[in-house]
Amino acid sequence: MELLNEIWQTAKRNKLRTALTGFAVAWGIFMLIVLLGAGNGLINATMQQNDRFLSNSIVVWGGTTSKPYQGLKENRKVKLNKRDFSTTENEFKKNIDEVGAQYQRSVTVSRGQQYITEAMSGVYPNHTKINKIEMLTGRFVNDIDLKERRKILIISNKHANELFEGKPYEQLLGQYVKVNVFAFQVVGIYKDQENGQAPIFTSYSAIKDIFGATDTDLGRIEFTFHGLETEKDNEAFEKEYRQRLNANHQAAPDDENSVWLWNRYTQSMQMNMGMNIIRTALWIIGLFTLLSGIVGVSNIMLITVKERTREFGIRKAIGAKPWSVLRLIIIESIIITAIFGYIGMLLGVAANQYMDATLGHEEIDTGLFKATMFVNPTVGIDVCIEATAVIIIAGTIAGLIPALKAARIRPIEALRAE
Repeated sequence: MELLNEIWQTAKRNKLRTALTGFAVAWGIFMLIVLLGAGNGLINATMQQNDRFLSNSIVVWGGTTSKPYQGLKENRKVKLNKRDFSTTENEFKKNIDEVGAQYQRSVTVSRGQQYITEAMSGVYPNHTKINKIEMLTGRFVNDIDLKERRKILIISNKHANELFEGKPYEQLLGQYVKVNVFAFQVVGIYKDQENGQAPIFTSYSAIKDIFGATDTDLGRIEFTFHGLETEKDNEAFEKEYRQRLNANHQAAPDDENSVWLWNRYTQSMQMNMGMNIIRTALWIIGLFTLLSGIVGVSNIMLITVKERTREFGIRKAIGAKPWSVLRLIIIESIIITAIFGYIGMLLGVAANQYMDATLGHEEIDTGLFKATMFVNPTVGIDVCIEATAVIIIAGTIAGLIPALKAARIRPIEALRAE
């Protein structure tokens, strides 16, 4: 208790010095926690968007040729057709698992006086797995729907509520609604992903029948794959696959604009690499900020020893042990670092909670979809405690060097010091 009182009196006599030391420590902890929280928020938001799709899947759609080839000019529109579907399904069985297609048109769905206008996608059963659609009730498109060209409908819970006038949307299952002038039966309701897009789904064969689309306009091809573990493997597969489809449309083998591929696996790999770089950069910046606090503690302790040289000399002259001087300086360093490190930790956690309550609920509307900028921009309490413990330990080590210097000083030399 006497030791603590002595440290308190020393701090009171040197308020500015103590405050500056404490600020350096608190600021280091605060900035580390805030930086990591902001980084986690960005990373979580990005990963949330990325997790909406199955990573080992590819979506293919037609583009525009960018090179003349075999007497044909560039800028020709390429539409995927039945032949491309057959090529995908039969010639790449080594890697491709399930192949599906997607054809989309804008429709008006009505029930009594209630109606919605939305994009309707005709899809294969594998679409729900590729795009991770969460069914709330009922079912998705199945193989029988596809084979028998059934006019079935799967809608989001948001659209179900609009069509059913706020009543429990589960009661809409099995009922018929009008799609333009055709009657469709609602067989499933899925969870709205709240990203601005909530298409209505039906079987691929039904939508093709209704809109009279020919086999020369397939829409998009989507499939899952396996065995492509590295970026190099994926690049080789994409090159071979694109060349094969280009051959179907008399496009140059190396024309990358004639057929577009969205490979979610390579996108995921690149995303993970980018996230790791961001994490590393944030930790480096945070640790350097933390280091500035440690340097501050060390400098202040050196100044403290220099200013109190005569005092330590008198203490040793009247019988104080070197350990008592050493203990005094070390405990002072620990107390200052611990108190202000804890304050910095609390302020950092509070800042992250504020960021979560504000930015964590803001969405950016891109026109095509809505995206949340920050998702859970916080840091685990374990990281906060570990960071505080690190600066306390480092502050102790920083105070140990001047403490050893003070403990070794000879009384006669200390009494001569100015």
